[in-house]
Amino acid sequence: MMLTALGLMSGTSLDGVDVALIETDGKQVKAFGPSGYRPYSPAERNLLRQALSEAVHLSQRDARPGILAEAERAVTLAHAEAVAAFVAQNRMKPEEIDIVGFHGQTVLHRPERRLTVQIGDAPALAKAIHIPVMHDFRAADVEAGGQGAPFVPVYHRALANLLAREGPIVVVNIGGVSNITYIDGNDTLIACDTGPGNALLDDFMYRTMNQAFDTEGKFAALGKVDEAWIARALELPFFASPPPKSLDRNDFAALKLGDVLPADGAATLTAFTTAAIARIVPLLPRRPRSWIVCGGGARNLTMLRMLRERVGAATVEAAEALGWASDAIEAQAFGFLAARGLKGLPLSYPATTGVPMPMTGGVIARP
Repeated sequence: MMLTALGLMSGTSLDGVDVALIETDGKQVKAFGPSGYRPYSPAERNLLRQALSEAVHLSQRDARPGILAEAERAVTLAHAEAVAAFVAQNRMKPEEIDIVGFHGQTVLHRPERRLTVQIGDAPALAKAIHIPVMHDFRAADVEAGGQGAPFVPVYHRALANLLAREGPIVVVNIGGVSNITYIDGNDTLIACDTGPGNALLDDFMYRTMNQAFDTEGKFAALGKVDEAWIARALELPFFASPPPKSLDRNDFAALKLGDVLPADGAATLTAFTTAAIARIVPLLPRRPRSWIVCGGGARNLTMLRMLRERVGAATVEAAEALGWASDAIEAQAFGFLAARGLKGLPLSYPATTGVPMPMTGGVIARP
């Protein structure tokens, strides 16, 4: 049975809430609906940055000390406003939506401690929007010893199945962290985080230029890449580990560029993201024939050019060029995962998160 599912996603880049509607049975996508976006205000973003630094001390996933309780209320309210605006703009009624997939805002991801924390009050959200809410997607995977990320591969496979092209296909999502899904027919699904996405670059732009990000990669295009710095950074053990593997947004924050010109720093960090993505190729069963880039990094033209240079003969395309709604893919994915969760279908697999067996997940909060 097809369900109308609304997915909500607030990613590691702390930019805002993405909203997207899809029609799906949890296996195939029958239709894409409209999407929407509710940006975080500077004050909300600042609150979330504080929550990220305080979350480092958490040892229990449901603890919300100090600023984390305030941040959770802000996240919940922002998501409720995003849904209300979406429903109004698209002249819908809440009862036309079967399920909402609510990811929440990740503030800590430490799978080695069997701990992943996403803030957001699902019961309060369900009451506010009058629609059942599926949430807490990652917890069961992490408790079972999985990495708890990436979680979008099953959706990437559904999208890749809509394309008539020969594999292997790799879908790269460049958000705060970069992750890949390797798809080769219906049987081979491998996924992992590859390294930093936009997090190091965004933080650098914020620190040096007081800008949230490098628009279209124009600033990095003016700089010179420090290849020696990248080579040293790629010696970190993470890059040689086979998939599955996952990262926290701040795992590479300790890497310092030293005293560099801002444009050179931006160029080097952009190139580091692409070099880390290309570093996964020797760890895959076969060399990918095509790379499809989504997430914020797909709008960074310098990043796309640098990735083309690093992956050689394969094609590199932005997801938009295929008619995919790049900005909405993660939100669509959580609508898709909510439908899978309702039907008891697996959300993660041994080769995507390292979980011992295919795992279902998600918890329902009813209005």
